[in-house]
Amino acid sequence: MTITEESRVTTLPDHIARQIVLPEGHRDEVKLFEAYRWLRENAPLAQAVVEGYDPVYLVSKHADIMEIERQPDVFTSGGGDEKGSHNPIFQNQAGDEFTKSLLGGSLRVLDTVTYLDPPEHTAVKDIAAAWFRPVQLKKWEDEIRALALGAIDRFLKPGLNEIDFVKEFAVYYPLHVIMTLFGVPEEDEPRMMVLTQEFFGTADPDSTRADVEPLSPDAAAKQWAAAIQDFYAYFDVMVEDRRANPREDLATIIAVAKQPDGEYYPKTFAYGWFIAIATAGHDTTSSTLSTAIERFAMHPDQLAEVQAKPELVDQLVNEALRVASPVKHFARRATQDTTVGGVPVKAGDRFMLLYQSANRDEDVFDEPDTFDVHRHPNKQIAFGYGPHMCIGQHLAKQELRIMFEELLPRIEKLEIVGDRKVVQTNFVGGLKNLPVALTLR
Repeated sequence: MTITEESRVTTLPDHIARQIVLPEGHRDEVKLFEAYRWLRENAPLAQAVVEGYDPVYLVSKHADIMEIERQPDVFTSGGGDEKGSHNPIFQNQAGDEFTKSLLGGSLRVLDTVTYLDPPEHTAVKDIAAAWFRPVQLKKWEDEIRALALGAIDRFLKPGLNEIDFVKEFAVYYPLHVIMTLFGVPEEDEPRMMVLTQEFFGTADPDSTRADVEPLSPDAAAKQWAAAIQDFYAYFDVMVEDRRANPREDLATIIAVAKQPDGEYYPKTFAYGWFIAIATAGHDTTSSTLSTAIERFAMHPDQLAEVQAKPELVDQLVNEALRVASPVKHFARRATQDTTVGGVPVKAGDRFMLLYQSANRDEDVFDEPDTFDVHRHPNKQIAFGYGPHMCIGQHLAKQELRIMFEELLPRIEKLEIVGDRKVVQTNFVGGLKNLPVALTLR
């Protein structure tokens, strides 16, 4: 079908819209990626109308997402004001109404960069931006490598390991790394793990909190809010401690940050930073690591090639990120009448940026459904693009590179021995089960 201006803005068939918008549609990745492909081929900028949700334009093409992301003044993340009038995470209307009921009409549930627009976004991002630069992260290379080796020795053994790679290995390594660099005691890591799973698994029945009524329309928003309050309670102690007893860690940099008037930022900004680091700082990395292992089990020839040519590891990292794309979407709202890809849109229109689809865009990637460790250049946007590009991307790549460098040479045989499962979410998630038989030298 030829893409015309009309087809770009058509309202979608219901089954396509529901497959992408609803969290449960993401359980079946075969149908999900078929829906993405249909969008790219037939209606790259298309409005989805799903009962219980605001109408939203699904943005499926790489170029269109980049166009939106590079214009934060035109396509707002938080609403373009301090009132938080827009939710950058696309949830149902009941969830947004519950959030506004808690926050006096605001949807800004966290004082963190995801919910902010420039210039406030820039100022808050700059609190710790220098810490995440590659030149600064080099000094953590040896410590991260020691943590990677420790994870392998702790959770795996020479010979046959019959394990769920996600639950029994992948989730622990990046969590331990980020918490160590952050300054969270190791004994508190299990608590961080549970809260992270509740935070990102709001729509997944396996991650439902006991204090949230399941299946109610606003259940996901209630669980999100409850998890945030538990994070606040934990991190309040950390903020007070770092302000009274500064240390050489990331938590101190954030806790003691001051505004231009010389006063500390309100604690909620420290909480927002801490929650972002404690959640996205490991969940996305573990999803990408698991995806790489799954693809190597499917393509043992590529595993053998990376083992023989360690110089391919950097390309492997980018390809694993492209294929995994653990951040499935962020939402934006137009602040004025404008265009996307030359197509007129109106002020107030909402947009769901589909990073998983963009990372399989045939206009950018040859054979996009193929896992290829030779892919270069690799213009993946798994970390987003523009001012909102993930500040932790270099740390995530460093963690993945080091783990691949240490684990892959030890693998003698790798097989998938059970059914894979993915997290039920339209926001951030990936594999939650991957049973493998992993034989190490």
